[in-house]
Amino acid sequence: MEFLLFLMRRMLWSLLVLFGLSVVIFTIARAMPGDPVRLALGPRASAEQVEQLRQSLGMDKPLVQQYGLYVTGLAEGDFGLSLLTKRPVSDDIRETFAATFELVLATITIAFVLGVPLGIVAARWKDQWPDNLVRLIAIFSAVTPSFFLALVLQILAGYILHVLPTTGRLPPGLTFSADITGLMTIDSLLHGRLDVFGQSLRYLLLPSLALSAATMGQIARITRASMIDVASQDYIEASRAFGIPERVRVLKYMLRPSFVPPLTISGLEFASLIGNAFVVELVFAWPGMAAYGVRTIMQKDLNAVMGVVIVSGVFFVVVNLIIDVLVGVVDPRIRIRGRR
Repeated sequence: MEFLLFLMRRMLWSLLVLFGLSVVIFTIARAMPGDPVRLALGPRASAEQVEQLRQSLGMDKPLVQQYGLYVTGLAEGDFGLSLLTKRPVSDDIRETFAATFELVLATITIAFVLGVPLGIVAARWKDQWPDNLVRLIAIFSAVTPSFFLALVLQILAGYILHVLPTTGRLPPGLTFSADITGLMTIDSLLHGRLDVFGQSLRYLLLPSLALSAATMGQIARITRASMIDVASQDYIEASRAFGIPERVRVLKYMLRPSFVPPLTISGLEFASLIGNAFVVELVFAWPGMAAYGVRTIMQKDLNAVMGVVIVSGVFFVVVNLIIDVLVGVVDPRIRIRGRR
């Protein structure tokens, strides 16, 4: 019952956040200077054509009525028509979201798999050379811009060593439709196409490495700080006095209580990268939603911009809700504090 109340509170706050996000995005989109209808039709369009498109988009109605139509469309999964591609925005997002999601999923997996062990090593040998080396790596990865690292990896692996591809998701001559989940790696396995699976991993490696560096550094530093804090607790000293092996003490009694901060930061990074991966996507010509969002912003495609922001916001809220639940499972004290 306690866990159910905890979950209901988080869901209520998530709905309020999404409502606020819809109001803010709608207001900003309507307050932007310039006429998106005129921009979509071009300077040679007649006033009658502009007015006709404005009426078809519902932009001639009062703002309150426009917002009502906008929210109704959101509830039905309808984001309107893209002025850039002349297609429904929902179709564009459906095609591009899977590519970004696959990239971000690979990014967080790499960052977490590398960052947590590095943090454990740094905490285990605190103030010794392994700790100093991990901190140096973490700081370097955190301060290096992702676009710079992307260019370095692209030049090194693609143009000097010729070991990995540098653009796209698949080779030009290889065709495959990810029609189940939209994820190239997963769908290729489901279809039994091992050749596509291998190639999709090769094309995925460089952009995910470039995007994961900063997150890996944060996870490593947070894991280190959290484990050092746990190591000073009385029960850790007691386990040391009882002669519990070092490996058991570190992995069983120190890692789990220290798991909440890296888990939280991983969830936040995972959610934020959905909208912030556009630089790496542009460098590697990755056909994702983040790059699509940048193109629509440059063309002032309001429906597409609002659609991308709303989808990113929904994803961020859902991921945070999942992280809250996982944190509550890992550390029940969080649920108790949240009730007070």
